[in-house]
Amino acid sequence: MTRQNISSGAPWEPIVGYSRAVRIGNVITVSGTTATGPDGKIVGVGDLARANGANDQDIEAALVKLARA
Repeated sequence: MTRQNISSGAPWEPIVGYSRAVRIGNVITVSGTTATGPDGKIVGVGDLARANGANDQDIEAALVKLARA
C-alpha cells in the first residue's frame, strides 16, 4: 500500500517524524493538532472557540490535500 504524508509545515516535523495527516490505503489518520498559526504563535489564547476553529481549519486543509492526491 502507498503511504502519503501531509505536512503542517512546522520546522520540527523532519526532526521528530511528525505529519499532520497520513493516508495508507483507504485509512486516514490525523495527528494531535494545536492552535498554532503559520507564524508559530498560538491562536485564540483565552478563546477556546477560536482555537478550536484554527484546529478545524488545519485538519480540513490536510484532508483536502489528501482528497486531491
